[in-house]
Amino acid sequence: MTEQIDADVCVIGAGSGGLSVAAGASQLGAKTVLFEHRRMGGDCLNYGCVPSKALLAAAKRVRSARENAAFGLTGPPPGVDFGAVMAHVHGVIAAIEPNDSQARFEGLGVRVIRAFARFTGPDTVEAEGVRVRARRIVIATGSSPATPPIPGLDAVPFFTNETIFENRVLPRHLIVIGGGPIGIEMAQAHRLLGAEVTVLEALPRIMPKDDPELVALLTERLRGDGVTVRTGVRISRVESDGDGIAVASAAEGGEERLTGSHLLVAAGRHASLKGLDLEKAGIALNERGALVIDQRLRTSNRRVYAIGDAVGGPQFTHVAGYHAGIVIRNALFRLPAKVDYRTLPWVTYTEPEFAHVGLTEAEARERHGGDLTILRWPFHENDRAQAERETHGLIKVLTRRNGRVLGASIIGAEAGELIHPWVLAISRGLKVGALATMIAPYPTLGEVGKRAAGSFFTPKLFSERTKRLVRWLMRLG
Repeated sequence: MTEQIDADVCVIGAGSGGLSVAAGASQLGAKTVLFEHRRMGGDCLNYGCVPSKALLAAAKRVRSARENAAFGLTGPPPGVDFGAVMAHVHGVIAAIEPNDSQARFEGLGVRVIRAFARFTGPDTVEAEGVRVRARRIVIATGSSPATPPIPGLDAVPFFTNETIFENRVLPRHLIVIGGGPIGIEMAQAHRLLGAEVTVLEALPRIMPKDDPELVALLTERLRGDGVTVRTGVRISRVESDGDGIAVASAAEGGEERLTGSHLLVAAGRHASLKGLDLEKAGIALNERGALVIDQRLRTSNRRVYAIGDAVGGPQFTHVAGYHAGIVIRNALFRLPAKVDYRTLPWVTYTEPEFAHVGLTEAEARERHGGDLTILRWPFHENDRAQAERETHGLIKVLTRRNGRVLGASIIGAEAGELIHPWVLAISRGLKVGALATMIAPYPTLGEVGKRAAGSFFTPKLFSERTKRLVRWLMRLG
């Protein structure tokens, strides 16, 4: 017999966004059902943010130890037990798991059903003998690794971000297809832990969504670490080579063949919508196969919302959390909340970190033309960066001529933390003077942002006109 449940909110997917909606709705008094057929916590906990940052943390410890001599410290650099490093990664996952567990959410009053859910009607979802009719339904099914149409790829073993953290043996030579954030983070981490690494990117540069001036500094660091970065690569096929992998690409005058022990495909991700029977709920897809949604995150079926990676937009955990808040306001409080990505920050957790918020230089020039001022301040001009020997970095701030902050990019130590005041400045419409006049404790890396902001006023402050004014005022006694 089929169990019938009437609910206020039904969430499909227990990743970051789905869990946030389920927890919020239940605690606000809504009868809530949550479906998840895989692991609670979704991509972020199990295959994405958490394991990747844990692996990067280990790699950064190795890099730091290798620089001990610069601080007058002696002793050999640390050896790497890759299996133990991966045990650390899974230990971090295990430590966080209780926060996302079925038991915790059932304790919050959520009915958790561990099965794959499909739509059977505009307000109905069904899975393995359970049928849920809900006032509002939320698609939070996340995304899956995209597999590029490379001949031979389906005939060879390869890692994605969903499988690479199960590997317990350090690759001899890891070939990475894709120079986006996932590919670059994993490339640097594996290189610092001792693997030979080659990154193959089809576009003219890695990290194509980020500021090219700062990307050049990141590329310099990667190559300094020993990562081979090749851009503009046209891969023609992939095939087995003994117990390894060979990647063939077009080259001047013929074909070039690169061999490695392991392959990581990090060529983007696509929304996980397969098998949901969306047509039975009247949910439309566009010509690219993505959900058609409005600014309130509603699908063509106004009872059904979509959040997180399932939307097909920016794929970040903090975006999923932001979406969850939008849906809660719309679905429960009937407030017309809309998404606004103008102040969306993102961070790539390389060494050093790379952070961005707001417009890029190209976007700012397109929108504002000549009404643009570019401010820069290098980390090597910061006393704390010198003390920590973290001088490889730069902050780049874009403002209008009136001082209104349009965007900021930072590459350098703790860039993910240093971007916070710039997110606030853009979201609140602050002018650069607000950061220039802020009292920053000394010595801190935060002074990098303050100095960049202060440089906005330098041309006027030390102009000949100002000097004449000062001389005149001094004559007054």
